[in-house]
Amino acid sequence: MTTHTADDSGDPYSRQGGPYPPPQNPYQQQHQGDPYQQQPGGWPGQDQPTMQLGRIPAQAFEQAGWSPYAPEYPPQAPERPVPPPRTGPDPAAGAPKPAAAKPAASTGRNGLIMALGSLASRALGFVRSAVIVAALTTGPAGEAFNVANSLPNIVYMMLLGGVLASVFVPELVHAMQTHEDGGQAYTDRLLTLCGVILVVLTVGAWLFAPRIVDLYSDFNDPVKRELAITFARYCLPQILFYGVFTLLGQVLNARDRFGAMMWTPVLNNVVAIAVFGGYLAMGRHAHAASDVSSGDALLLGLGSTLGIVVQAAALLPSLRSARFTYRPRFDWRGAGLTRPLRAAGWALALVLATQLSFAVITSLSTGAGDAAYRAGIPGGRGFSAYNNAYALFVVPQGVITVSLVTALLPSMSRAATAGDYRKIGEDLAGVLRSSAAMVVTAAVLFFALGSQIAMAAYGYGSGSSVHDDAMVVGLLLMAFAVGLPAFCAQYGLARGFYAMGDARTPFWLTLVSTGTNATLCWVAYETLPLRYKVIGMAVAHTVAATLSAVVTGVALGRRLAKGAPPAAVPAPRREAAGGNPDATMVLRTDSFAPGANATLDLGTRGGRRGSGLEGGRLVVLHLGLVLACLPGALAAHWLAGRFGAGLFGSLTGLAAGALAVLLSLFVLARPLGVGASVAPFARKLRIPYPTPTPNSGKHRR
Repeated sequence: MTTHTADDSGDPYSRQGGPYPPPQNPYQQQHQGDPYQQQPGGWPGQDQPTMQLGRIPAQAFEQAGWSPYAPEYPPQAPERPVPPPRTGPDPAAGAPKPAAAKPAASTGRNGLIMALGSLASRALGFVRSAVIVAALTTGPAGEAFNVANSLPNIVYMMLLGGVLASVFVPELVHAMQTHEDGGQAYTDRLLTLCGVILVVLTVGAWLFAPRIVDLYSDFNDPVKRELAITFARYCLPQILFYGVFTLLGQVLNARDRFGAMMWTPVLNNVVAIAVFGGYLAMGRHAHAASDVSSGDALLLGLGSTLGIVVQAAALLPSLRSARFTYRPRFDWRGAGLTRPLRAAGWALALVLATQLSFAVITSLSTGAGDAAYRAGIPGGRGFSAYNNAYALFVVPQGVITVSLVTALLPSMSRAATAGDYRKIGEDLAGVLRSSAAMVVTAAVLFFALGSQIAMAAYGYGSGSSVHDDAMVVGLLLMAFAVGLPAFCAQYGLARGFYAMGDARTPFWLTLVSTGTNATLCWVAYETLPLRYKVIGMAVAHTVAATLSAVVTGVALGRRLAKGAPPAAVPAPRREAAGGNPDATMVLRTDSFAPGANATLDLGTRGGRRGSGLEGGRLVVLHLGLVLACLPGALAAHWLAGRFGAGLFGSLTGLAAGALAVLLSLFVLARPLGVGASVAPFARKLRIPYPTPTPNSGKHRR
């Protein structure tokens, strides 16, 4: 059991003397205004203690050969052993200080890099969507292509781009921290096994393409069905290349290299724009399914798949820069792959549940679209309209939430490895606070200016139905917009479970969301008039997203508040301890704040209580931001209507309305007490906005 005095300048772990600098925790962010941060000269209002019980610095373990916080992988040999506790003068006072550990990359900087890449990709994605709509419209031909191309996209977004990414990053980080070779062999085995599974999955999907099309659609026209099957044959191989792209991207993410995975999709969009633009340049366009020849289907289908191939191949230079080399390894038995495979099994079950719900939505929406087309109702009111509106709706989540949470996931995984579960909640709460102003502003703009945004994104082409199609997309976007904050929050909260290596709980939580969504979509299809069936399905998504965010937040809060189980916290290696019981039994305090109680911690680092999520404050913050934007939203809706419903008028109204919403937000945020969340948003827009000075400890952690 180790104790040390705070005023002993000869203590080798003391800030006042000794050759060892204060340790830096690479997964812990610095918070301004932290009331528990030690100030020079001692704690305010408290005498200097004569004896202080505190944490043994992480560097003491690092120099013994082990540390749960070490950012360099594999760990380097210690420069010298840790000296034993003593009371006399420091014999090594004149020795040179060891090199400080390289700090982990900034989460904010990584998030910014990813957000910029995602924003560029999304911007080109809308150009791509506009070109596709111009070439195929949202009529029967567009419906056939969207159904065929949606399966690999949904598999990527739900399984590869989201769930498995959250499962594998913690496993790779853990292997890099604990394996002697820095996790190289483990990574090779995991990539080889996943590659084999991807090949089997892709071949099976290609062989059963007709069954898949029938599952995801309700086409009464046999020509339309055959066109969808033809497109599916060309598009389903994307599953393999999406999988390769995602797995290699997780290797980069585990090494704190996030830029390439967010920027390479730009190349995919460039290829797709070139393919569909070339189709238009040849003077071709299609509205009915019979307008698409076999050569056209070959060009458009394989051109879409080529974009994914280029996207995956573009990661190779970044992998070489990270000095990662891959060697296929099939010695899977006894290699420690059971836990990630078990987690991946739950992830596959989650995607299966999601796909069943998605199949219900696509089948009902395609049926509603066919019925509306036969009834002569203007505007595409089927799956294409739903899909186009959803593509707009998920932009804030992809640019803001996904970027920040993905950059934070390695840090949360290191916190989980160290047993500091409260740190996971604090980090997630910080991300949700810092992104709240941007997410709420996007939701308000979607709701107030849905028609103008839809015209700006899809109001192109020579067809007579372009305006009517865009108006339907605008109504769907308004219905989706209400659930945007909950949708973004649920994504971040679910990653808290994955950081702890738990993929089972998100599966059961997803059943609640997907079951609610599918059930309410069926109710909307059966009860609403033909004109509003697909809009009712968007409302069902909003209700399901809100319910899912609430249930996930409550479940995660309870899990984090319990703290880490003893088995989840690594103990120092016996050979590093050298047989000294003091190396594993540490008498420390949970915090150095005045009044903190000393606790006996036998190798456990997760002693802080509470979840750290601050759910009630986050809800109040979002409501305050909505109130701050509300006057601007009313003004934006009025202004947009003055400029007309054409493309030029919609663009002008969108610009004027966006300025009105931003002005309302920045003026009313401080009086409503939400200025601290708006200040980072203002800085990103290069708008001078003073950060509110906290006048109390109300919002301090």
